[in-house]
Amino acid sequence: MAKSAIREYIEALVIAVVLALFIITFIAQSFLVQGSSMEPSLHDGQRLMVDKLTYRFVEPKRGEVVVFRYPANRRRKFIKRIVGLPGDEILIRNGYLYINGQRIEEPFVNGPTYGPYSTPAFGPVVVPEDSFFVLGDNRRNSDDSRYPDVGFVHRTDIVGLARFVYWPITQIQSLRLPAGYPQ
Repeated sequence: MAKSAIREYIEALVIAVVLALFIITFIAQSFLVQGSSMEPSLHDGQRLMVDKLTYRFVEPKRGEVVVFRYPANRRRKFIKRIVGLPGDEILIRNGYLYINGQRIEEPFVNGPTYGPYSTPAFGPVVVPEDSFFVLGDNRRNSDDSRYPDVGFVHRTDIVGLARFVYWPITQIQSLRLPAGYPQ
């Protein structure tokens, strides 16, 4: 006895929904960039594909762009660049970022790096175990680890690794580690 056409459509729809939920939960998810905190690397309105699988097997690396849950409102998600790994000493002084005493050259950053609220310095602070220090590429307009509402980002709050921009089509690009960034 053959299934009715309606039943076949309903079964196909249920399978598609379950498969989509599985992919969004465990493998990959779209993310909309909102605001200018990652300029010039990423721009308001761009859509990214976020890889949710990689960090189940490997630790995040310095220089990677990640999406994480905003600590002050866990329903919101932020996108920033990891600059400090667990155990790193972070210092901001005279417009530059220092990691473990080494001044970091960041040609992809929009402007000098200052402390919170444009103070000339920040730190030194040591990144706690299982946490990361994140900064936006637009350092003059980024709510990031310099501010107490974000602070250090715990490993469990990282949603995934931003892999590529897929929208708008004219701006499709892969997101890679900055050349020469210290590991």
